[in-house]
Amino acid sequence: MSDFHRVRRLPPYVFEQVNALKAKARAGGADIVDLGMGNPDLPAPKHVIDKLIETVGKPRTDRYSASKGIAGLRRAQAAYYARRFGVKLDPETQVVATLGSKEGFANMAQAITAPGDVVLVPNPSYPIHAFGFLMAGGVIRSVPSEPGPEFFTAVERAIMHSIPKPIAVVVCYPSNPTAMVASLDFYKDLVLFAKKHEIFVLSDIAYAEVYFDDAPPPSILQAPGAFEVAVEFTSMSKTYSMAGWRIGFAVGNERLLAALARVKSYLDYGAYTPIQVAAAAALNGPDDCVREMRLTYKRRRDVMIESFAAAGWPIEKPSASMFAWTPVPERFRHLGSLEFSKLLIEKADVAVAPGIGFGEHGDDFVRLALVENEQRIRQAARGVRRFFETADATLHNVVKLKKQA
Repeated sequence: MSDFHRVRRLPPYVFEQVNALKAKARAGGADIVDLGMGNPDLPAPKHVIDKLIETVGKPRTDRYSASKGIAGLRRAQAAYYARRFGVKLDPETQVVATLGSKEGFANMAQAITAPGDVVLVPNPSYPIHAFGFLMAGGVIRSVPSEPGPEFFTAVERAIMHSIPKPIAVVVCYPSNPTAMVASLDFYKDLVLFAKKHEIFVLSDIAYAEVYFDDAPPPSILQAPGAFEVAVEFTSMSKTYSMAGWRIGFAVGNERLLAALARVKSYLDYGAYTPIQVAAAAALNGPDDCVREMRLTYKRRRDVMIESFAAAGWPIEKPSASMFAWTPVPERFRHLGSLEFSKLLIEKADVAVAPGIGFGEHGDDFVRLALVENEQRIRQAARGVRRFFETADATLHNVVKLKKQA
């Protein structure tokens, strides 16, 4: 496969190395607590499943669907934005349903990228944010993930020194993997910046409903003038635990969405119609299930913070997302996040996502997902504690550890 042009542009998928080691350990009888992939373990809401069952088998639902989403689903997404953000969307021209936000991002890259186009992407960041553009022939220039003054300094510098000038900047808040949250003031400044420099903004808010305090994360489309420069991607995966259903959305700038819709029209016929009908029922239905989802992840977060600190691995408390982003402990840091993640599987029966998989600036970190229940999280902490307590004795012939201060 290394002979194929687009495949050559992709680095090895480091998560596969962790997955292979995890599968091998489980095949050998190990009980691995999997905090690696952000794959929700909660069930989809009952009323959504009921709507899916009700719709399956009805006349016409087995036929090709609409590539940009059935009208009812696009109206439901527009209604959600009006309720949640106070943002008015035209379902016909400002909403496109996608096969998950990941597919939407990748196809937007195909739609707007010419060979050699430069795109500014946070580092660390979710892999598709960079690799979608790499596969489309673009060039990636890294900028900081944190939504602060350094972000704008770096983006300004990148625009000044990039030839050709960047066509777009990607942002993702709440961030995957760092869990950082942006303010509306940040988005206002970003929109003004994008208009000044005539670049687009592609915003990923897949985790906007997974927050743990009284400040719901905002949308960039709340910022004045955002529709002139921005498209935002959302997903049903985390909010409604519908990851395998593959339903997401792109909303905002009409020109960008028209390009996305045209590309999609050549590539797919949209999701299975009953899934789209059920997704509309989720968006239009009661939000008790969303509040319960938040409470569940908050309980898990609090147990993780408490139990891992007791195990000797303090973790900063995230205010949003379903992840904790934490430094590799000092005495293991020189090994890199991938080797440390492998050791956790082998010695602690715990799987995490190595930070290097999100970019080279993530290599001092690992990402832990809140996708196991409280009991299993405590089990993971016990495994980590045993590993830390015995590491000096059990690893001296394998790796050299730094002395603890």
